[in-house]
Amino acid sequence: MTNNVGKKFLFPHKLLSVFMLLLWLLMVNSIAPGQWLLGALLAWLIPYLTQSFWPQSMALSSPMLVVRFVLVVLWDVVVANIQVAIWILGPQKKLQPGFMKIPLLLEQDFTITLLANTISISPGTVTVDLQMEEGYLLVHSLHVTDVDAAIAEIKRRYEAPLKEIFECSTG
Repeated sequence: MTNNVGKKFLFPHKLLSVFMLLLWLLMVNSIAPGQWLLGALLAWLIPYLTQSFWPQSMALSSPMLVVRFVLVVLWDVVVANIQVAIWILGPQKKLQPGFMKIPLLLEQDFTITLLANTISISPGTVTVDLQMEEGYLLVHSLHVTDVDAAIAEIKRRYEAPLKEIFECSTG
């Protein structure tokens, strides 16, 4: 087996490069050939120059599961926006804020980061701490009546698909 430490790969993170190109085109709101060229250059150059910072390679086990996961997250963000608006603007309902310790089954830093960010982009919840030694994320929720049910929902809707997408193919 060969040692790949210090070896630079021409296209180290293909998935990240595709994502960066698409993100670039969305940010500049243009599909002009020059934007494609500049976006492709940046999408290749940034992962190429930063590949030594990535201890693990990204591999997808199921692209369709990625699409499903993204749709679930987008739906949850829309629903959470409406729910938070109702809590804030609606009848004065007593909010029950609270902290939850979400035990992690995820092992890779990248996947844990995705989970933490997914939780935080949904209005009403924010990841406030990661305890790697104890193996949990600390999450604050604006309103939680059943902590165990909320933890189970996060694990089912976000952690399980992320594990299947990014960590099942690594063995």
